[in-house]
Formats: sequence, structure tokens, C-alpha cells
Amino acid sequence: MLHTWAVAPTCLPLVRRRCHTCASDRFRASGKFRVNAHHKLLDIWLLVLCAGCGETAKLTVLERTHVRSVRPELLDKLHDNDLGLTAELLQDPALLRRNRVALDWTGAWRLDTGGTDHLDREVIDVSVRFAARIPVRPVRLIADGCRLPRAEVERLVTEGKLVSAVRPGGRTTGDFTFTLKR
Repeated sequence: MLHTWAVAPTCLPLVRRRCHTCASDRFRASGKFRVNAHHKLLDIWLLVLCAGCGETAKLTVLERTHVRSVRPELLDKLHDNDLGLTAELLQDPALLRRNRVALDWTGAWRLDTGGTDHLDREVIDVSVRFAARIPVRPVRLIADGCRLPRAEVERLVTEGKLVSAVRPGGRTTGDFTFTLKR
């Protein structure tokens, strides 16, 4: 029987970027946007606050974009400082690349295994689903979900008792499945 685990965000991740004021390297998303108009052109930024000193920095969302090319519902969300839009934009790889930042998901996600009734079985088939692009090591997920030490999970991998299409020691942000034989 296939069990489904879910990796879901619990809050917005921190943004990894150097602060020019205090040399901290973590910013938190404020959930606020700045929309600046130059005649018919718009500049749009997501505002982030330094975790150390509170200094505000801007992440470029759109630059010199014609106002007619921006969907009206997107403009409404920007003006309303929609928190869902903030979470969606932080997941956009193009925005992260353009601003040369990375996300720090430490403590911002949780694993929902749907209970522990399947852990005492000889063979466990699990499908892990990600609600957001959260980079996590499969070894850590499996250890947390099965309530095993990481060294034990790594031993099961080397013995061939833990089989998965993804590399258990690497990081993944996408859905995967694994089979654990005891």
C-alpha cells in the first residue's frame, strides 16, 4: 500500500543576501510591495527586511514594464500587499536569479506523514509530495518520517534496503517515491 507524505511550508523562508548596513546575511520578506510608475512604465519591488538591523532592501519583480502588459488582478494583489503573491514570487527561480539571492528554508517547513501506523510494517512504499520548492535531503525526510537516526537510514541505503529513484544523499525539491524494506 502506497502512503503519501507531504512537505509543506509553515511560513515564508528567509532570503539569503548580504546587508549593506550590518553585514547580516538573512532578510525576511515583509509581504509588502513597492510599485513605482514612470509615465506608462512600472517598476515593482518586493520589500525585505534585514533580520539583524531591520534595514529595508528591494528585490526586483518587474523593471520598466509597460502598464498594459501587467494583468489588472496582479496589480490589485500588488497594491493590496497580498501575502500569497509574496510566497509565490519567492518560489520563482527567475526572481531569485535576477536578484542574486537564495532562500533559507531552515525551520520554515514541516513533514506530514499522516500518522505512524505504517511504520511497523516489513515493507513501506511512500510517495513524498512537495507543496513548494523546498530543498531537502531525502535522507533527512526519511529519517524524520520513519523516526530513525540518519546514520541508520544511510546504512539501509548502502545495504539496498532503501530504494529510491532520487539520490538519498543529495537535495531535492520535487516529488519522489521510495521503498523501505526492514
